[in-house]
Amino acid sequence: TVIALPLLDAMVPALTLAKNTAANPTARLGFVYVPNGIIMERWTPISEGAGFAFSPIMQALEPFSDRLLVLSGLAQVNGRALGDGAGDHARAGATWLTGVHPKKTEGANIQAGISADQIAARELGKTTQLGSLEIGLESPTLAGDCDSGYSCAYTNTISWRSPTTPNPMEVDPRAVFERLFGDGDSTDPASRLASLNEQRSILDYVAADVNRLKGELAASDRNKLTEYLEAIRDIERRIQKAEEQNATMQLPVMERPSSIPEEFDDHARLMMDLIVIAYQTDMTRVVSCMIAREGSNRSYRSIGVADGHHSVTHHQNDPEKIEKTAKINHLHTQTFAYLLEKMRSIPDGDGTLLDHSMILYGSSISDGNAHTHDNLPLVLAGGGCGQIKGNRHIRFAKETPMNNLLLTMLSKAGLHPLSKLGDSNGFLEDISEV
Repeated sequence: TVIALPLLDAMVPALTLAKNTAANPTARLGFVYVPNGIIMERWTPISEGAGFAFSPIMQALEPFSDRLLVLSGLAQVNGRALGDGAGDHARAGATWLTGVHPKKTEGANIQAGISADQIAARELGKTTQLGSLEIGLESPTLAGDCDSGYSCAYTNTISWRSPTTPNPMEVDPRAVFERLFGDGDSTDPASRLASLNEQRSILDYVAADVNRLKGELAASDRNKLTEYLEAIRDIERRIQKAEEQNATMQLPVMERPSSIPEEFDDHARLMMDLIVIAYQTDMTRVVSCMIAREGSNRSYRSIGVADGHHSVTHHQNDPEKIEKTAKINHLHTQTFAYLLEKMRSIPDGDGTLLDHSMILYGSSISDGNAHTHDNLPLVLAGGGCGQIKGNRHIRFAKETPMNNLLLTMLSKAGLHPLSKLGDSNGFLEDISEV
């Protein structure tokens, strides 16, 4: 369990940016992906503008209407075939946050683009222990061809550190906890400090050893060692941030998880709790999450769907399959609603975590039966530190790039100057109107 604590002056860590105060709160960014598209006629609100009626699939999100924008009409054009044939699921996962058409290969020579979360992490991560956190709720397919000649790398993640380096989505809550707080059994400060000291000792030994070797090696090997030392220095920076935080901030109480829960709901809620505690403690300000990998065929027996998710999305207008897909869509929005409720319950300066965040939820496929990449199902939740006006359904012109939305989110998070992302051609000023 996470116990919410009020934000006291004494709890503001020394590492926090000067602007991260009640008057100038820090923006958090989140990206939550659902695979295989959505039953759009049960997703899209009938009316547009303010005070719209929530659709059946989105009912769980209605309590957050004042902090919610439903965005229709946006497209991820680079998810389309563009001469590469089949493989819409792989392209959907690869393009959602990069806006780049991925190279069709099932080998190691994968190529996409730097994703929006990692662009944000490079800047927002300068003053946090972790640049970003990548979370998944379904184990990845390990290797090879996952979709019509596309590598599994494209379906396993939405986060790309570089055009050739995908970030793995961590599905084990224990591993996420240890990444945040070390390998102690809880967030207890004494246990955490002992773990940090042990890590520092190991790094000191390794760095000294590497420096001794450096003068004896050829230029190519020295370059490799330089990169290795830079990685060590980054870990040292994270340890220093953790030590500063350990001395100045009382962490919420949470025990280390023991394993991956068997039931989807239990697993999902535990991972959402970890996302919230990562934001709350300022361990990171950037999180990406896959509710399931793209093309997922997992079943959801807890809601009466024994068929695979991907299978039922190819419903060919069969009412029974449409109903099963809609049930899965609704379950996923309930998971997102749980995250929003936890964030709304955590005080943060003069508001809540939700007030000071921008969390994008959606998919890079709209109609899973037809594999379409336009009119995407997207919801932007959070107040964006006063920059987002909620309680609206906005319909953009057909083929408006989704990357305009990503560019706008990055800009509102303080990343300037940034003028281009994928096929973006401008900003979405409509989401502000405050």
